[in-house]
Amino acid sequence: MLKKELISIIIPCFNEEESIPVFYNEIIKISDKMKKVNFEYIFIDDGSYDNTLSILRNLSKKDKRVRYISFSRNFGKEAGMLAGLNAAKGDYAAIMDVDLQDPPEKIIEMYDVLNKEDYDIVALYTNSHAGYSFIRKRLTKLWYRVYNRLSNSKQKQGARDFRLMKRKVIDAIISLGEYSRYIKEIYGYVGFKTKWISYDAPKRTNGTSKFSMKKLIKYAFQGIVATSTRPLLMSIYIGLFLCFISFIAIIAILIKTLVIGGSVLEWLPLASIIVFASGIQLFFLGVVGMYLSSIYLEVKHRPMYVIKETEK
Repeated sequence: MLKKELISIIIPCFNEEESIPVFYNEIIKISDKMKKVNFEYIFIDDGSYDNTLSILRNLSKKDKRVRYISFSRNFGKEAGMLAGLNAAKGDYAAIMDVDLQDPPEKIIEMYDVLNKEDYDIVALYTNSHAGYSFIRKRLTKLWYRVYNRLSNSKQKQGARDFRLMKRKVIDAIISLGEYSRYIKEIYGYVGFKTKWISYDAPKRTNGTSKFSMKKLIKYAFQGIVATSTRPLLMSIYIGLFLCFISFIAIIAILIKTLVIGGSVLEWLPLASIIVFASGIQLFFLGVVGMYLSSIYLEVKHRPMYVIKETEK
């Protein structure tokens, strides 16, 4: 008798006490339909301060397929996804959000594709996200445009973290040792053949998103810094351009003041140019600082997360 294949479902969680029971009930329905494979459910408690860990303990006692990893503090979603991939024992693995915006029923279709077609990854992307505000939708589209301009690894508009991948893809991802990680870029870096499936993302079933606008903007900057050096080149080009403009402006003001004649107040444009150029310099010094901070974190070789507790 052939051994059943194993699918590892990785679910990062941060203060999701309301969503976990609902998600568990839905994912169990999928495993009941897929009789030819086994499942393990790896929940990552990313330093939650509600009843998330308590719920995971109870689920683990009730269902041996449920595993959990609890961090000593909040390390972020990237750390949670990496911890799940490191712990995954499956022939396949999928990363899913616990809020059911990643429909569990899609796993059936994704698994069929990997078994019947010549693909290593099946990934989802959405053109419509019911849970996003108008402003967030516009900012998300803008983000993908900016990212694809700056990064060597192109991202599909509306790409989700939700994808089912084969074991060789999992091993390739966890073999990368960098501290500053951006999972969507890593998928592009390791390569492998990917099939994209579109869907309309529903609203959250319970609770609210733990990604505030501030966190999203920070994550976006981290994604660019972790994957591209083009902003550094842009700072050089813009710096040279501003130096050229400032030089022309100085010559023009000197000619007008010394040859044509004019009051001292006409030097104000020059002062404005200097202030503008200084502002641009400070901005790109900040960009350089972000790269230096990434290097600093890399050379320290600290782990991306610290585990406080796992299932017994």
